[in-house]
Amino acid sequence: MEMDKKTGPSSTSSVNNSNVVGPTEDTPLLEHKDALSSQPKTFANVFIAVVGAGVLGLPYTFSRTGWLTGSIMILAAAALTNHCMMLLVYTRRKLQCPFTFSNISSFGDLGFAVCGSPGRFAVDLMVILTQAGFCIGYTIFIGNTLAHLFANSYHYTAISPKTIYIWSTLPFQLGLNAIPTLTLLAPLSIFADVIQIGAMCVVLVEDVRLFMTYMPPVKPFGSLSWSLYGLGVAVYSFEGVGQGWLSTVVQLSLCVNLLITLPLMMQPVYEVFERRFWEGCYCLWIRWLLVLVLILIALMVPNFTDFLSLVGSSTCCVLGFVLPALFHYLTFKDEMGPKEAYKDIGIIALGITLGVLGTWSSLSEIASSS
Repeated sequence: MEMDKKTGPSSTSSVNNSNVVGPTEDTPLLEHKDALSSQPKTFANVFIAVVGAGVLGLPYTFSRTGWLTGSIMILAAAALTNHCMMLLVYTRRKLQCPFTFSNISSFGDLGFAVCGSPGRFAVDLMVILTQAGFCIGYTIFIGNTLAHLFANSYHYTAISPKTIYIWSTLPFQLGLNAIPTLTLLAPLSIFADVIQIGAMCVVLVEDVRLFMTYMPPVKPFGSLSWSLYGLGVAVYSFEGVGQGWLSTVVQLSLCVNLLITLPLMMQPVYEVFERRFWEGCYCLWIRWLLVLVLILIALMVPNFTDFLSLVGSSTCCVLGFVLPALFHYLTFKDEMGPKEAYKDIGIIALGITLGVLGTWSSLSEIASSS
């Protein structure tokens, strides 16, 4: 999570540390040496990052959890996510001042300001797992979709079509992930935005047409296990298909969209790795190695939506609920009343509980699919 920026050192301990080469533990993650991106480019990057793979998994989730349960989960996840985001803002405003932490510009910086090195490490680890999880989900969707659309094109017995299509994306992924900055990715993000909006409009029009001609049976509730499963996808979707040739065009468009979006979603992972292992400088071999690891993991997971639920239940719950409430509680515990304290503690407990139960449910579905 990136916040508004002010110039200045991260803390007074880093001002006089002139003998250290490269970034130190208390150096802000986001230090801008180049000109800032324009507002249209920033909007393009943010839009495609928010409206992403999570949106693609929601229809399947609603079909399994029931329309009423799914609606409640979406609204609850949205409200809780918004509340926890505001907790981060309040915590940052409390801590940032010229004499202590004058440049808290990222989630990791905030974690360091509250808990020191363990706080930054916890945030960095969750960011890596979450963002990489998003990209693994993208890769699974691309492989499964292309394998479904062109099922009759390959007749290999030893290698599955999904494996072939995922490996075929490697040259494109290596090229796209070599782009060093979000500013340079903005034109691709604009193109991906157009594809995403167009595909979603087509799907909505088709849904209306189908409902006007034939009302499929729907159920308001699903089982408890599917509710936990759906909650993971709902949480994931706040961090983003059907019939004949039109469906094929939409699915191919979404594959192109996700392939373009992948390097954008991997940027936080690259920044963390380059900061910790390459003195904060651009490193092509680290990026390419991470892309290779991403593909290898995607090959082992059979179902796109199952993996969405796993990421949403595990890392997204920690990053979106547990850590914001924990940082807020540690910062304001001496000032808040019992009601506010219980609210933060309740969110922490809820996030951990949902994370454990949802992760177990998602792993069970992945095991059964395998």
